[in-house]
Amino acid sequence: MVNGAWWPRTRDLTCELPPLIAALDRAWGRIYHVTVQVGMWPEIPKKVVTGDHVVRVGWFDAEQDPNDICLISLRGGERWDLLVIPPELDAQAAERLLANATTPGILQSASALLAAVKADPTGHRSDPGQISAWESEGGPAHDAGRRATPSMLMGVEGT
Repeated sequence: MVNGAWWPRTRDLTCELPPLIAALDRAWGRIYHVTVQVGMWPEIPKKVVTGDHVVRVGWFDAEQDPNDICLISLRGGERWDLLVIPPELDAQAAERLLANATTPGILQSASALLAAVKADPTGHRSDPGQISAWESEGGPAHDAGRRATPSMLMGVEGT
């Protein structure tokens, strides 16, 4: 299960983690440890400096969902898991993932959410009314002009 979603601009954790942690520090209390799945990131730093503190970064191979980032705060050791939306994913699919990952009561893993969007990238397959409206607006050509802001974070109170 995930508590939200994060859409980094790149796969460079050294650059991407500090702004994420800064946002989450305000919302969740100081983040002191992050874990990622080794297959998602080409390089994993042992620690990153953000604001006025250092955050340890760990990794797992098989134990952690490949599309998940786990963050642990000093506030009682609370843990949050965010779906990591691949930076290269198109804006329409990323927007759907951001919305799906923040749906109340969501019980799917990060990988299951990503697989569902990749299987139906337009989100219109199951609704004939949406298909018709989407096609009348230009279909893929219409969506190509839209671009959500990269490095988006949703599902985090206070951001």
